Amino acid sequence: SAELCLLPALAELLPPLPGSGGPGPAEVGLGTLPAELRAAVRALVGDLDSLFTALGLREESFAVGALSRVVAAELASCAPARNRRRMATNKASVIFVDRTLDLAGAVGHHGDSLAEKILSVLPKLPGHKTDVMVNMVELTSLQTTDETCSIIAPGCLAQPNDPAAKALWESFMNLKQKEAVMEARRHLVEAASRENLPIKMSMGEVTPEQLSSYIQLFRNNLKALENHCGLLQLVLATVQTLKHPQTSKWDNFLAFERLLLQTIGESEMPSVLNQLLPMIKSYNERMKDDYTCEDFLVLLVYMYSVVGEIKSGKQLDAAEEEVKKALVKAICDEPELSPVLQKIT
Repeated sequence: SAELCLLPALAELLPPLPGSGGPGPAEVGLGTLPAELRAAVRALVGDLDSLFTALGLREESFAVGALSRVVAAELASCAPARNRRRMATNKASVIFVDRTLDLAGAVGHHGDSLAEKILSVLPKLPGHKTDVMVNMVELTSLQTTDETCSIIAPGCLAQPNDPAAKALWESFMNLKQKEAVMEARRHLVEAASRENLPIKMSMGEVTPEQLSSYIQLFRNNLKALENHCGLLQLVLATVQTLKHPQTSKWDNFLAFERLLLQTIGESEMPSVLNQLLPMIKSYNERMKDDYTCEDFLVLLVYMYSVVGEIKSGKQLDAAEEEVKKALVKAICDEPELSPVLQKIT
């Protein structure tokens, strides 16, 4: 049987239950959830049932976590799903997993994947959750310094009709960043050669400037643009990601997380928090590479998720209090709060 692992991506976390007399986590049902979350669970179950109907699946559900149990129970009991299971011919095991059980996985900056960086730093394609906007101005003769220029329609990562682009995206996902960028150059050189464009192959490290110079060769050749438009969108996404200020911060996150994993066994949590404290800076003190308030919340979630059981005591209380004060001051000094900080505050 096929195995399908689903992580319920609901906007709200499972809320705390009222009082000591309330039901325990194992007893949580749909009726104990707030109305907004109940509606979200029912909508998710309806979407899953539609998906499984299209795939002709008769599923056996497993759940890890309280909210996942609610989703799995609702799917098991809803009438359309019961009818579908009676008629379906394909078997599947479906595992529901609460994302809150692996917050380190959700907030961590993992490995050296170019695909993950592209998906993280470039703006989302309107109306899509898993694709990004690629600025296409570089392929035109339009002169503008506005990075958010909306005159030219954006490109994207999904290129199902371009075999070279599909192969390059596979490289972005499966190879290390350095190797993936070299693949981008190789595909671009091959495309330019097929179009008889005057390209000069250079060896050594691939830079965003070098890729941009290769892209410029396609700009005034409409036939070449049409033939390799999908590939050019992926290479432009690479250039824009490598130049993006958030990319250097990504590398800083990754370095901090690796250092934390190495030292957390030897250092107590108070000493780790004290090391973090000087890095919390208010808006007027921050440089472009410094962490923002949101960045620190992400780091704190990661730290508390990987550290395991924490020994409480006066030292920890004092260290946490100092971090709280610094964060509150930094948030209060923000000229404009992001939607996430607005929701938290």
